[in-house]
Amino acid sequence: MSENYDIVVIGGGPGGYVCAIRAAQLGLKVACVEKRGALGGTCLNVGCIPSKALLHSSHLFEEASEHFDTHGIEVSKPKVNLEKMMARKDKVVDSNVKGIEFLFKKNKVTYVKGAGEITSPTTVKVALLDGGEETLTAKNIVIATGSEVTPLPGVEIDEKNIVSSTGALTLPTVPKKMVVIGAGVIGLELGSVWRRLGAEVTVVEFLDRILPGMDGELVKQTQRIFAKQGLDFKLGHKVTAAKTGKSGVTLTVEPSKGGDAEELKADVVLVAIGRRPYTTGLGLDKVGVELDERGRVKTDEYFQTNVGGIFAIGDTIAGPMLAHKAEEDGVALAEMIAGEEGHVDYGKVPGVVYTWPEVASVGKTEEQLKEEGAEYSVGKFPFTANGRAKAMESTDGFVKLLEDKKTHRVVGAHIVGPAAGDLIAEVVLAMEYGASAEDIARTCHAHPALGEVVKEAALDADKRAIHM
Repeated sequence: MSENYDIVVIGGGPGGYVCAIRAAQLGLKVACVEKRGALGGTCLNVGCIPSKALLHSSHLFEEASEHFDTHGIEVSKPKVNLEKMMARKDKVVDSNVKGIEFLFKKNKVTYVKGAGEITSPTTVKVALLDGGEETLTAKNIVIATGSEVTPLPGVEIDEKNIVSSTGALTLPTVPKKMVVIGAGVIGLELGSVWRRLGAEVTVVEFLDRILPGMDGELVKQTQRIFAKQGLDFKLGHKVTAAKTGKSGVTLTVEPSKGGDAEELKADVVLVAIGRRPYTTGLGLDKVGVELDERGRVKTDEYFQTNVGGIFAIGDTIAGPMLAHKAEEDGVALAEMIAGEEGHVDYGKVPGVVYTWPEVASVGKTEEQLKEEGAEYSVGKFPFTANGRAKAMESTDGFVKLLEDKKTHRVVGAHIVGPAAGDLIAEVVLAMEYGASAEDIARTCHAHPALGEVVKEAALDADKRAIHM
């Protein structure tokens, strides 16, 4: 027998589970279908959360190994208990998964464990994990199936010697040598984890820069910091083949613009060239849902596909492939379906790299403003001039704010430094309310605090920074 719902969400990741909870809060009858058997999607199970757990553990290890003495803390040389570190990571993940299950029960969201397939604009057939099938009938169907690792031709992932981000989170030992293919967020975060734990890490990137899409000045400073930490960069190169043997992996690498090939050897190779929308097995072709040239589900500004009653959010559609963007999509769509107003401005979605120091960015880059021919002011302030950063021994980096000279609105912010991922939130809020750099500068900031660097950068946009 089929059961009737107002909304059936396919996918229990950040976009899907948040959409389901918000819709239930608004009084709608909601079911969420998830085939992993654990809520939270890639982000919680094999992405954001486990990687941050390992980033934090490896950061503490490096602090104890190299920096405690600076603070007058004398300890014997620490050792890595990787098994215990991984167990803590798994415990963090499990706790979060159970937390979402609790929220489903609290909000009366029906959790269906299985693989969903859309069989009509109003029905979803679920191949249940426990066996058998169930058909769900819904007035609205939401595609929230997220994304998967983008494969690299000539490099076959086995999750042992050649791994994706999933395999890189469960390595049984610290490799002596690791090659990371891709200098984006995932590659730099996981490369940092294993470098801190003792691996020699080389990052190979097709482009001549790391962190594609981020502000150029921010990237240059960030690369210098990472290189000083020990990451080796091979930019402007591509990997064309990989051969696995008893001694590890041999990669064939050549210049992106042409030139002689060379070989790189590693114990473990991490493929981190990006992600692509996951729409396999959803039956989209059968019901006529259109995809764009990049395999993303086509939607309008209301998340509506070309088929009435079928919507899509998160990594399956255009926009930044970020968990928090998916959450905003989910909330907005739930509110729209419930008859309320919902809106997401993709121009104000922050991006963060959780290395140390962290890297964070929102809005326009200088390169984009120059290309647009915009008149803008730049306010910049270094962490070296901040009392709290000095007390923390974390003075690498700066805050840069970009303000439109005509509207006096902040249109971009770029930070590399301690707690950049938290500091960016102030600027995102300012941008949401159309604030100027002066508005930020005239807001009282606690002292001594890292947030003062944001204030001083705002002051510098008008060339009146106090502490520089």
